Amino acid sequence: MDKKDFRIVYMGTPDFAVEGLRVLVEGGYNIVGVITMPDKPMGRHGNTLQPSPVKQYAVEQGLKILQPVKLKDPEFVEELRSLNADLQIVVAFRMLPEIVWSMPKYGTFNAHASLLPKYRGAAPINWAVINGETETGMTTFMLKHEIDTGDIIDQVRIPIADTDNAEVVHDRLMHLSGELVIKTVDSIIDGTFKTTPQSEWGANAEDALVLAPKIFHDTCKIDWNQPAKKVYDFVRGLSPYPAAWTTFNDKSVKIFETEKELAAHTLTPGTIDTDGKSYLKVATTDGYINIKVLQLEGKKRMPVADFLRGAKGF
Repeated sequence: MDKKDFRIVYMGTPDFAVEGLRVLVEGGYNIVGVITMPDKPMGRHGNTLQPSPVKQYAVEQGLKILQPVKLKDPEFVEELRSLNADLQIVVAFRMLPEIVWSMPKYGTFNAHASLLPKYRGAAPINWAVINGETETGMTTFMLKHEIDTGDIIDQVRIPIADTDNAEVVHDRLMHLSGELVIKTVDSIIDGTFKTTPQSEWGANAEDALVLAPKIFHDTCKIDWNQPAKKVYDFVRGLSPYPAAWTTFNDKSVKIFETEKELAAHTLTPGTIDTDGKSYLKVATTDGYINIKVLQLEGKKRMPVADFLRGAKGF
């Protein structure tokens, strides 16, 4: 079948999902519909509606857009069915009900930002960095009932450097996702694609148990009673968003960039050491975390030297 006759519905919401849609559009594939989240209320009174990045791109390209509040809504399901898609593609979207993901002739595949079966869940990039992984990647797999458990179609890997934060890894995977989406779609169109159960993908049982649950505010609080490397990875895994945080003098402080220092000391973990001018470091169990960039609540993000110039009690 020619790609111009192969009908595709694309589902996604954030910036990360725009890349896959962009390469499909620019590659001349037949996108018959785009499904994204409803516009989000913004502004002080919530009276301004902000479209998702995927919707913004779809509008620019003149694509048909559906924005269901509920994916099981009969009216939405019927409208989706009327698009007569051969294939649906999901990138950074919501969990789909079976009535939706089973609809197309060739099913629905998801492009997930991890090396499945490792890091199933909502925040795979953050958790891979937090856990000090040295590599990650993108996986395409067919959807089924249990989230992120479907049979794998393809996978590509990238290294994670010790200095990479979540944003760096996110951007690298975002560009990689477009390439993998195209490769996967082409293999489905030409009939060469094969799927492999995740249990047979070469990962051991221990790998499969490493999950990537949604991150909340409390998740981001730094526990100083850990080795410096663990705290260092925790900070970069949450940087720049949603950002790791701690408290100084009972005030919440977001930490964006640090350096780790291994050194013997007798300080209690969490104790601050600073000259009040150029450096601020916090004791861990086996050394220190030198804080380089931070943000005090109600203030702007700044280098530590600027923070210390205006700070009191350090």
